Amino acid sequence: MAGALLCPEDCRIRNVPSLVDVKCLSQILAALGAKIEQNGDILDINASNIGLLQAPYELVSQLRASFFTIGSLLARLGEAKIPLPGGCAIGARPIELHVMGLQKMGAQVQIAHGTVHAYVPGRNKRLKGAKIYLDYPSVGATETLMMAATLADGETTIENAAQEPEVIDLADFCNAMGAKISGAGTNTITIAGVPKLHSVDYSIIPDRIEAGTFLVAGAITHSELTLSPIVPEHLAAAIAKLRDIGVKVVAEGDDCLRVIPTASLMATDIETLPYPGFPTDMQAQFMALLTLSEGNSIITETVFENRLRHVAELQRLGANIRVKGNHAIVRGVPFLSGARVLATDLRASAALVLAGLAAEGKTIIQGLHHLDRGYDNLEAKLRLLGAKLQRIPDEAQAEAWEFSEVKAEMESV
Repeated sequence: MAGALLCPEDCRIRNVPSLVDVKCLSQILAALGAKIEQNGDILDINASNIGLLQAPYELVSQLRASFFTIGSLLARLGEAKIPLPGGCAIGARPIELHVMGLQKMGAQVQIAHGTVHAYVPGRNKRLKGAKIYLDYPSVGATETLMMAATLADGETTIENAAQEPEVIDLADFCNAMGAKISGAGTNTITIAGVPKLHSVDYSIIPDRIEAGTFLVAGAITHSELTLSPIVPEHLAAAIAKLRDIGVKVVAEGDDCLRVIPTASLMATDIETLPYPGFPTDMQAQFMALLTLSEGNSIITETVFENRLRHVAELQRLGANIRVKGNHAIVRGVPFLSGARVLATDLRASAALVLAGLAAEGKTIIQGLHHLDRGYDNLEAKLRLLGAKLQRIPDEAQAEAWEFSEVKAEMESV
């Protein structure tokens, strides 16, 4: 969506989920002057009339990805004003790498009063190709700088670039509009700037984190599930860990996987790393699975320092987890018990749904606004698989639902 700002013509993006984040970014692009229309999973964007308008703080503060628009705006207009971004509170995700790269490409960047003001001095207001080395393979910085470089004068090289599938997909999207990007998916990306991009009709890749969440859903509930369409190689790290735990994952075709659970789950150790390592976005879901696995597991979070906040909520369900620094020591228990819990971020909310599916009794999860940021109607998909869950619109109904379960248990005693 941020990449569509590079193009002055119509862009059609297919396979777009109905997410809160998509709606939020749509509002941000509209505030910048773009025309946005979503019909089902098709998103039409026309950014022919974008201008030097500042995206509203109340929108940007909700969504980290909103900052990615700075690269496209600088490339198209030579200037951008973006409030400092928000998003899930999972740790420091500084913008220094974005700023450093843009400065190397000739941009002047000032940060004051909570806003990043970037502009290209000179008459033609075009960024210049540059050699950029990222101190950390940040997905956001890689994507921002790659987009900025598509319309720059000359050639840009990004070294120690992020290699995630989403980076490749964005490069393919830009190339479909006429950009000249090579090396995406490796640690060195080269972009030869072009004068202008053109209209495109593009289908984005399936969401590997949603697919991975469903693989864990099958494992934690001892259910056999078939998932399609997916890209199995995008899930290599998650599949390897599932097999370590004792879960069988079988390829049913080029874009289809079947998960066959085992009666007993085994402990394993996990360390989150940039792709192709184990994804931080699957850490919470696997922690939920390991709470019911025999033995001791150690989960090490190396990407975000505050991404173990779901531990306390899993403990409320009966999990045996101890935290030491960025390590979580998980000792498997025979069962989890339903309880009232609070989702602290997007992936934590998914982990609590999975744990609730496996727990005995009813689980009530608050904070579903996090879930809606990254999962399109997750409860309906799970219900189609036989899960017993429903969304309760208000607190009074939640308390009544919880009380009915307590009353039923007392009567059974």
